[in-house]
Amino acid sequence: MTFYQQEINRIRSTVYSNDAHLIAVIRTRRFINDNFEKELNLEQLAQAGLTSKFHLLRLFKKYYGQTPKQYLTHKRIVQSIACLKGGMTVTDTCFSVGFECPSSFSTLFKQKTGLPPAEFQKKQFSQSVLTPI
Repeated sequence: MTFYQQEINRIRSTVYSNDAHLIAVIRTRRFINDNFEKELNLEQLAQAGLTSKFHLLRLFKKYYGQTPKQYLTHKRIVQSIACLKGGMTVTDTCFSVGFECPSSFSTLFKQKTGLPPAEFQKKQFSQSVLTPI
């Protein structure tokens, strides 16, 4: 075994200590990506990852640096940006990406992007009008 192979194995064992853990968090992330527009809770995510709720929280944070809820919110915001750029109304966007309340959607959207959804959409529209085709 070469020096580099030993180092790769050492780093892999340190960072990715358990293949079962990796499979659980990857399975959970995939579940979130496929179902982000639905109402999801930690228990459903734990079942999707075939692990306990608290173990999933620790693993997800360890491997992705955020909780499953934070990842879900991020995924929804990213999708909402695409919807708003596509011309969907703010209210329709809110419900289509899985938020239950327009005010909480607006608050989270502003926290992540710096603009409320309506202003973000107006800015996108004005930039597209000014840009020659």
